Amino acid sequence: MKAVILAAGYGTRLQRDVVADSSGRFAHLAGVAKPLLPVGRCALISHWVHALTASGSVDGVYVVTNALYHAAFEEWAAHFTNVRVLNDQTTSNDERLGAVACLQLAVKHFKIDDHVLVIGGDTLFKEDFSLSKVKERFSEVQAKCEDSCLVLSYQCKDEETQKYGILEVDDDLRVLCMKEKPLPSETKSRRACPCFYVFSKKSLPLVDTFLEEKKDTPIEEKDAPGNFVSWLIPRKPVYIHQISGRFDVGNLPSYIECDLYFREKLQDVQSYMV
Repeated sequence: MKAVILAAGYGTRLQRDVVADSSGRFAHLAGVAKPLLPVGRCALISHWVHALTASGSVDGVYVVTNALYHAAFEEWAAHFTNVRVLNDQTTSNDERLGAVACLQLAVKHFKIDDHVLVIGGDTLFKEDFSLSKVKERFSEVQAKCEDSCLVLSYQCKDEETQKYGILEVDDDLRVLCMKEKPLPSETKSRRACPCFYVFSKKSLPLVDTFLEEKKDTPIEEKDAPGNFVSWLIPRKPVYIHQISGRFDVGNLPSYIECDLYFREKLQDVQSYMV
């Protein structure tokens, strides 16, 4: 299995917050890509590389970034033997390719012909999350059908449904559909779906099909990776693996909360996410 970490975003909300913060406490974060933000003892993305390596889940980690942050990611990656960085050649948020196109770029550039773990570079999970358990669950659904894919799900509050893709599942925990940011009244489900997916080797060619279908649509339809998952659900079996929650670093308050947790509350740093 290979891991593709999506890290080509421009973190516009967070950077706006950093510039607007009059305390000066966070000036050191100006111009830093979200995955490279210090969270606890290391960069946010380093938590992923440590866990992926320690769990033996994958035999290659590929990070897709942009031209603006490429040098910083190359400098960071020099500390790891199993990480390779790919530049999507964009220089601003208006030029961005979108997450699905970045995944396609990585698959083609690194000639990936394997199951792929796709990870949002600005996301970390609570301590019950385990890559080893994900691998086990993926093996289970693969035993049912080699086309099967896996996504994560956690319970969100009623008022949060409009922030996330919400999954509706059957008794077998197979996904029936994903509703994008629905009103609480539009679905009984409260299963939010973070950016962490295991796409089977057999489902990967559908990335090309999806992007070909969407080539004339606005960037928003190709940007959120959940749009591809939503499109994939009627075409391939997609199952869920349940977790308790996540840290989503979108703005300065959410970054502060995440960093504080990793500094003061994380129980076992060595086995985190393994």
